Amino acid sequence: MQLTGAEIIWECLLKEGVEVVFGYPGGAILPAYDALNKYPQLHHVLVRHEQGATHMADGYARASGQVGVAVGTSGPGATNMITGMATAMMDSTPMVVITGQVPTSAIGSDAFQETDVTGCTLPVTKHNYLVTRVEDLAETIREAFHIARTGRPGPVLVDIPKDVQNATTEFYYPNHPIQLPGYHLPGAAHYTEIEAALKLIHEAERPVILAGHGVVMAGAVHELRQFVEITQTPVALTLLGKGGFPENHPLALGMMGMHGEAACNHAIQQADLLLAFGMRFDDRVTGNIKTYSPHSKKIHIDIDPSEINKNVRVDVGIWGDLKTVLQQLLPKLKTGQHQGWIAQIREWQEDGNQRDILQQLAERPDGKLWAAQVIADLFTYTKGEALTVTDVGQHQMLEAQYYPHTRPQTMLTSGGLGTMGFGMPSAIGAKFARPNEEVWSISGDGGFQMTLCELATARQENININIAIVNNSFLGMVRQWQEFFYERRYKATPLVNPDFVKLAEAYGIPARRVTSRAEIQEAVEWSRSIEGPSLIEFVVEKDDIVYPMVPAGADLHDMIRRPHYAAEVSQDFDNPNAV
Repeated sequence: MQLTGAEIIWECLLKEGVEVVFGYPGGAILPAYDALNKYPQLHHVLVRHEQGATHMADGYARASGQVGVAVGTSGPGATNMITGMATAMMDSTPMVVITGQVPTSAIGSDAFQETDVTGCTLPVTKHNYLVTRVEDLAETIREAFHIARTGRPGPVLVDIPKDVQNATTEFYYPNHPIQLPGYHLPGAAHYTEIEAALKLIHEAERPVILAGHGVVMAGAVHELRQFVEITQTPVALTLLGKGGFPENHPLALGMMGMHGEAACNHAIQQADLLLAFGMRFDDRVTGNIKTYSPHSKKIHIDIDPSEINKNVRVDVGIWGDLKTVLQQLLPKLKTGQHQGWIAQIREWQEDGNQRDILQQLAERPDGKLWAAQVIADLFTYTKGEALTVTDVGQHQMLEAQYYPHTRPQTMLTSGGLGTMGFGMPSAIGAKFARPNEEVWSISGDGGFQMTLCELATARQENININIAIVNNSFLGMVRQWQEFFYERRYKATPLVNPDFVKLAEAYGIPARRVTSRAEIQEAVEWSRSIEGPSLIEFVVEKDDIVYPMVPAGADLHDMIRRPHYAAEVSQDFDNPNAV
C-alpha cells in the first residue's frame, strides 16, 4: 500500500510492538504528528520538555525491558534530547529517538531550527541515522530497534527530514534477516574460557561476585542465584545491579563502591577472586585502580568486549551474554564451602552496619527529620515492594543503602551519567510500563526543579505516581564535597526553594509537607490512597552527610566513616577513620 513517510513511522512502531511514545511536536516533525491521528492504538504522552520525553522513554524501557520511544522536532527539540540519550547510553538502556529534520534541500544551509543532530549525538548513541529517502525509512526504523535492543542495549537516533515524511512510497515491513556488517552479537563462550574460569572458581578461598546491571538486562537473575548457592559466594552489587540479587539473602553484601557498605568494600579488598558479572569497573566502584582488590584473581563476563580489560586487568575475560555463559558454567560447578570467609565478612558487617544509624538518630533529642529516616520508613510502609525511581544526589545513595530490593527492575536511577532531573519523568515512564506497580519518585530539591515541568504531564495523564521530595535546601551531595574537601566553603549550593506544596497544588496535584518522623506513616498512607499523582515534601536536616564515603581516587578501603550519633555530634573530619 502507498503510505507517506509520516505514516510509515507509526506503522513501523506498531510492527515493533510499541504501545506508548513520549514526545513534543514542532514544525519539522509535524507531518508525523498529523499522521498520528490515524493511529489511535498508539498512546502519545505530551511532555513539557523534550528532555522529559527521553527520560520517560528511558524509565519505560528499564521497567519493561522493551525499547522506549521518544519523539521530538529538529534544532532545539533534538538538542534538548541529548542529555536523555547520553543517560541511556551510559546505562545501556534500549531506546529509539525519532526527530524531525529540515527538508533535505535545506540541510547545511543553516535553515530555521536546523542542527546537525547526527553529528551532535554520535558520541552518546549506539548508532544514528539520517534518512534521506522515504524508500529507506521502514528498513532504517527496523534496524534501529534491532540495534537498540540487542547486544549491549543503547539509544539509537533516527533523524527524518520533513520532505521524507511527506513523500510517499509502497510500504511493506521487511521480514528478511537483518544484515549489519561489523555488528556482531556474542554467542556461547569457548570451552577453554569456561575451563579457565572454573579452575579459578574452584581454587578460590575468598571469592566475591560483583553483580552489575548486566545481570538484570540479561535476564540472568535466576542463574546468578543458582551460582551463588552452589558455590556459596557472597554477592556485592553495583548501584544499577540492585535487584539483580535479593538483598535479603544471607550472602548479599549490599552495594559496593564510593557510598557502599563498609563490609562490602572490605570484602572486595581482601578477596582472592572477583567474579565481575555484567559490570564495567566504573571509577565509583573501584576507587584507586592501583590498589583495587590487590590480592585477587579476576574473571570478567560482559556482553561488550570493549569493557574487558578497559579499566581493570583481568585473568579470564569472557565476551558473551551473561545468562548464556552462566548456563554453561552451572552444570560444571562444584559445591563450595567458604565458612571462614563468610564468618569474617559477618564480623565486618556487625562492626559497621549502615542501618545502625537509624536507631541512633531516633534516640537523638533534637527532633530533626533525617533523610535516612525518610527512606527507611518508605521501605517499611511500602513493605519494600515499591518500584522506586530516584534522582541523583544524597537521597539516591541513601535509597541504595536503606531501601533493599529483592526483585529486578524495581530500582531505577541514573548511574553512569548521574543526571539530575532524571527521577520524576522516568517514574512516569515506569508507571506506563507497569501500571499495576506502586511507583515512587524520590528526588532531592535540586534535581526535582530541573524537570518539575513534568508535573503538568503527570496531571494531564493522571498517572498514579507518588512523588517524594527530600528537601534539605542544599545541593546536598555537592555541599558534602565542599564540607569534606573545600573547608566548608559553600559556594552555589544553598538553595532558595519554592513552596513545593503550593507548586504541586498549582498543577492540580494533591500535596502535603512532613517535618517530623512521626508524620511519615500517615503521609505515605495518604499518598498511596490517591488515584493519580500526589506529592510529599519531606523537610530534612540540612547538614546531613552520606556515610561511608570513599573520596574520589582514594583506596577503596580508605573510607570516611560515620561519627557516633548517640551523643552530640562533633564532625571532626581530621580523623577520617572515625567509626
